[in-house]
Amino acid sequence: MPKVKCPQCGKETEFTGNEFRPFCSERCKLLDLGAWADGDYAVPADPANLTSEDLAKIEAALEKKDE
Repeated sequence: MPKVKCPQCGKETEFTGNEFRPFCSERCKLLDLGAWADGDYAVPADPANLTSEDLAKIEAALEKKDE
């Protein structure tokens, strides 16, 4: 059975049959989810490259989402 390192704690764990994969446990899975929710992870972006047309599309999509 292949083993992988848990991305949260680094512990080696079975990949096959692990309901929490790629994490080793529910705890590590929830810690990672919490980090995403807190904004600890982010995709780098350069907002200076957005045109006014891009911003208008984003605002329209956000307004449509709120309806």
